Amino acid sequence: MKTVLIAALLSAGTTVPAAPPGLDWTACATGGRQECSTLSVPVDYARPEGPHLALAVSRIRTATPESRRGVLVLIPGGPGNSGLNRPSAYLGKLPQSVLDRYDLVSFDPRGVGASTPVSCDLQSADITQTGILPWPGPGGSIETNVAWARRAAKACAENGGAVYDSISTRNEARDLDAIRRALGEPRISYWGVSYGTYVGAVYATMFPARTDRVVLDSNDDPDPDLVERGWAANYAIGVEDRFPDFAAWAAARDGQYHLGTDVRGTYLRLAERLDAAPLPWPGANPPVLDGNTLRANLLNGLYSDARFPQLAGLMSAALAGGPLPATTAAPEAALQNTFAVLDATICHDVSWPRDVRAYAAGVAADRRAHPLTAGMPVNIYTCAFAPAPEEPPVRVTPRGPSNVLLVQNLRDPATPYGKALNLRLALGDRARMVSVDAGGHGSYLENGNACGDAWVTTFLADGVRPARDVTCWR
Repeated sequence: MKTVLIAALLSAGTTVPAAPPGLDWTACATGGRQECSTLSVPVDYARPEGPHLALAVSRIRTATPESRRGVLVLIPGGPGNSGLNRPSAYLGKLPQSVLDRYDLVSFDPRGVGASTPVSCDLQSADITQTGILPWPGPGGSIETNVAWARRAAKACAENGGAVYDSISTRNEARDLDAIRRALGEPRISYWGVSYGTYVGAVYATMFPARTDRVVLDSNDDPDPDLVERGWAANYAIGVEDRFPDFAAWAAARDGQYHLGTDVRGTYLRLAERLDAAPLPWPGANPPVLDGNTLRANLLNGLYSDARFPQLAGLMSAALAGGPLPATTAAPEAALQNTFAVLDATICHDVSWPRDVRAYAAGVAADRRAHPLTAGMPVNIYTCAFAPAPEEPPVRVTPRGPSNVLLVQNLRDPATPYGKALNLRLALGDRARMVSVDAGGHGSYLENGNACGDAWVTTFLADGVRPARDVTCWR
């Protein structure tokens, strides 16, 4: 009864106490309106009196407390991305009607950044753009990938420690609920993007009564038999869905980039040429542009139309034999941290096959079916040599309040539309979906589609969703 009463007061606009229990807020080092705090949570929720770790939490309180509904948690993607500065980053992007209704809250997930961090302490030579994702060798050989996966799995087992062992989506959902309790909120609204959609769906499954308004943006397939294995494989589909957008854009600018009218053919020939004769690329990690580095840059370049000029410029420079655009690799410590959290999550969420020969066969078939990604999406990961998960994957179900809005681009390179529909199916009548005729990864406030943005804003500000699934055309 008490929870129902508090929820009713919140819906009427009554504010909660300014200093919620469990968190002591101070100004963040970045300055501005954002405040920071630290929350202690169990390493193992089955042993709440055992060792604890620190979660770094941030917030920006609404400037209109009389209109406040609650908190909007900005769930970071990844796995392995930081969320600590997201309230500041989105303060200037979110519509005023949303900012009036919510305190913006985010966090660094366990193991990430300002929270208790983890690292597998891989050798420096193993932390590269083309090592972390398993791009096969020229011709499709996976021998180098298998050796790398064995080394990395061994390093994580020896160096990861108890916090690494605890990282999973189930535990991130539990951490999110601990943040909710520390904030003194009976329910939370949240906006999860990419991997954050799976965190959000798992939270809505584990703690359905504690959800208010849920936005899931660029959605992962929740198939409990595959989970991250399926997401990796989906890159092959997503890149094929998205590449025509880039090809049309580059062909229309042939006078500038000289990629021709058959941009797909140009890309495939260039990647094959760089497989045989890489170009030096000072500042990159590794400091060469080979075929796989080009493929990795293609994947990154398709995430947003704003990245098209950089991708086209790299291809144009490579076709000319150099010089290549100036670049700077991310700091090794940041790569070590991101890799460790990514690796722990994908290996602890679901079991991976152990048969190396099956991976080799899968890569060969996928290279033929999806040449743009050259077999990488189905290649071997460290998880083939890691212990089995301690908990099974969460099966997302339609049980719970009907308070979820999915928003999804039709041509997403990382979370393809056809697979995102599986999350819509799993949630059943709990959800509505807004499909947006756009390309790239990230939909709300990312691609200028007024129709899609309006539906999400209206839901967050006023609680109104479409009566049925809708598509927002250009």
